[in-house]
Amino acid sequence: MGTVLTVIFYAIVMVLVFGVLIFIHEFGHFFTARLCGVAVKEFAVGMGPTVFSWKSKKHDTRYALRAFPIGGFVSMVGEDEESEDENAFCNKSVWKRMVIVVAGAVMNLILGFLLMLVVVLMQPKIGSTIVADFTADAVSNQQLMVGDEIIRVDGTRVHSGNEVMYEITNKGYEPIDIVVKRDGEKVTLNNVVFSTVEEDGILFGNIDFMVLEESRSFPNLMKQTFFRSVSTVKMVYDSLVGLVSGRFGMDAVSGPIGVAEVVGSAAKTDYLSFIYIVSVLTINLGVVNLLPFPALDGGRFVLLAIEGIRRKPLNRNVEGYINFAGLIILFAFMIFISFKDILKLIFR
Repeated sequence: MGTVLTVIFYAIVMVLVFGVLIFIHEFGHFFTARLCGVAVKEFAVGMGPTVFSWKSKKHDTRYALRAFPIGGFVSMVGEDEESEDENAFCNKSVWKRMVIVVAGAVMNLILGFLLMLVVVLMQPKIGSTIVADFTADAVSNQQLMVGDEIIRVDGTRVHSGNEVMYEITNKGYEPIDIVVKRDGEKVTLNNVVFSTVEEDGILFGNIDFMVLEESRSFPNLMKQTFFRSVSTVKMVYDSLVGLVSGRFGMDAVSGPIGVAEVVGSAAKTDYLSFIYIVSVLTINLGVVNLLPFPALDGGRFVLLAIEGIRRKPLNRNVEGYINFAGLIILFAFMIFISFKDILKLIFR
């Protein structure tokens, strides 16, 4: 009975969280479309059969909630067909269409930043990049010293304790170069070694020192929020690179079911963990949607950029085939990942 209630709880949390993230994304498209004078036929959250809907007489737009919380859409006049309506999407300038296309992902990134700000504000301490002390089993203290201000980790500029922790965790499974400021001078420490931890067959660096606390001034809070958000964007990028390079296997990829379990667990643990996970999710959604892949916003942006360079529209049929092929690949991938998540839940 407890397991059933847990599954129901996870499902409710997933629907609510995904619903908000999808709404924010689609609202970005909707708002900029209206701002650019594009007529919108429907603004829908969810996919599949319509649960309920209503139509605005003022703008002739239908607002709908659909059955499956796996996406949403803003249907614009002239988006997928030719139209003589001056308010049609296809008749707007290329730059306006490009703004409309990326607005959804930008809204997700903005939401992620605001949620990250909440996390930073609610944390009792924020870490600097200055080494304060080492753990009893530390190995990096053979080169690092107390008082070192870490500037770069394996070539990546770091501005906060959170970034230091992430970069060492992500890259410190093998010797890395670290640039520090020591006694007012920049010093490059070559091949700094950290101990490692293994998780699901993947090695990660184990950070073995603490950093000094940073004052909670307004500039520091904004700095921490901005660079934690940037670090999260980088984390999404690093994960994609890790998948392509083979560092991460498919077991490291989660679909809606796996994500629901993580979000649900965070919601049961504490509100700060929950807000952080949702922040990571919305930033992830924004970054992935900007990838130059057919059917994603980034793919449509690339096609519009090509149209702008050529100074004439692409063939509608060719564009439709490209986006349809991308959509099929995305749905097939989602089904595969969801099936994997279900098997993991059953046999663990």
